[in-house]
Amino acid sequence: MSKRFNAWLLILAAIMVSRFIGMALFPFADTTEPRYAEIARLMAETGDWITPWFEPGVPFWGKPPLSFWAQAAAIKVFGVSEFTLRFPSWLATLAMVWLVWRLARQLWSVHVARWSSLVFATMALTYISAGAVMTDAFLALGTTLTLVSFCLVMMGEGGRWRWLFFIGLVIGLLSKGPLALVLVGIPIVLWLMLSWREAGNNLRRLPWLRGTLMTAVLVCPWYILAELKTPGFLDYFIIGEHIRRFLDPGWAGDLYGSAHDQPKGMIWMFWLWASFPWGIVALLSLALAWFRGKRHGIVSRTISSPGVSFLLVSALAPMLFFTLAGNTLWTYILPSLPFTAILIGRWVSECKPFWLSSVRGGLVAFVPVLLTGFVCVAVLGWTPLKTEKELVSYYQQIREADDSPLIYLDDLPFSARFYSGGTALEVTRSGLDNFPHVDAFEHLYVAVPKKWSREKVAGLSPSARKVMENKRYQLLVIDGFRRDQQSVSDTKGVRSNDI
Repeated sequence: MSKRFNAWLLILAAIMVSRFIGMALFPFADTTEPRYAEIARLMAETGDWITPWFEPGVPFWGKPPLSFWAQAAAIKVFGVSEFTLRFPSWLATLAMVWLVWRLARQLWSVHVARWSSLVFATMALTYISAGAVMTDAFLALGTTLTLVSFCLVMMGEGGRWRWLFFIGLVIGLLSKGPLALVLVGIPIVLWLMLSWREAGNNLRRLPWLRGTLMTAVLVCPWYILAELKTPGFLDYFIIGEHIRRFLDPGWAGDLYGSAHDQPKGMIWMFWLWASFPWGIVALLSLALAWFRGKRHGIVSRTISSPGVSFLLVSALAPMLFFTLAGNTLWTYILPSLPFTAILIGRWVSECKPFWLSSVRGGLVAFVPVLLTGFVCVAVLGWTPLKTEKELVSYYQQIREADDSPLIYLDDLPFSARFYSGGTALEVTRSGLDNFPHVDAFEHLYVAVPKKWSREKVAGLSPSARKVMENKRYQLLVIDGFRRDQQSVSDTKGVRSNDI
């Protein structure tokens, strides 16, 4: 038993630590990671812990600040780097792995718990989000903590789990907002409808009044301060982000990007991607058992076991909620995966099909090896990435004191904003002609689309020459840029860090 435990722990540790390779080496690629990374960097730089800022002067109302707090705190401790900003998500994922292990052990056995944690850690979305600058890992941590605590309390556990139920709500409300209440409310209500006789009396175990008061005390002050500091936040965040975003597939009110117009029901396809490879394998095996005449046994075991039914409704809740929504992303599946993993982990641990016992070790290694290989290929430059890290770094190496800031014509990518430390500028074509104090610069450094022809580059300036290019842009140097007329002070057409 000790050898088995050590082997399992070493495998799990290798999986989680392997994520460090991508966290440290993989650059921020547009758009999600550098956008959130820049918000966290600005929070650490300005010391404003109330309002996340999309850019100086523009508040970010799209998400509560918990993930930004964690990332900004990491910057304060370790400095600015890709690894630093991704590390809080890794810690959140590690906590979820432990919660999966804890609930599976309580429901069945240590053996099932080990396989459940391995399955969860090696699902595609889990592994990716463990080393990504996103808010989803914190939402999933909050919903998982609340639902695991609820299940354990219903099974007779007490003590800390009674209060961790509400701490999970706090984490969810401060990472994504009211959506967290919906994602935990759906499975709890559905499960109580199925198991009221068994669970009704146990509901009294939770300190509802004191727990709700504690939740309000920890959550409400930030929402109030955020509205007072930047009026309009609550209307945009509550009505826009939580109602219009999901009811209107092409919602045009997004202040920080664009809506994702997906076919209704696409969330179920996202589940297949997010749970890969385990979800596909489990569905194929389930379908095979069903058509072999074992359907009655499957249904009866699910209904008769309160633990299995709770896992099932918890795993299905995000898909049920987002089925009719058109504005969805595959990351919305993450709160489902801990409970999906326990269901699959129990099945995998039994290993009745011979073919499964032969391939389950390979399934554990598949996603970590595949994604680590992709990171290595990208770092070696064999796969061009949508990132401005290399271009910004090249500019910073060659620029002189009397050269211009880095200028992006018409569109400033998020990664350029982050890697330049917020100094890169977005300038329109007309704004470049009227660039203030341009005759104070020896050279202008301008990034234009890679697809520009030589003729179009020459039309920008006869002295313009390309010094480097990446997947999307070519960096031009305009030498001896002077104007005969006096420098204009009107900065119309020049937009700093405007997206």
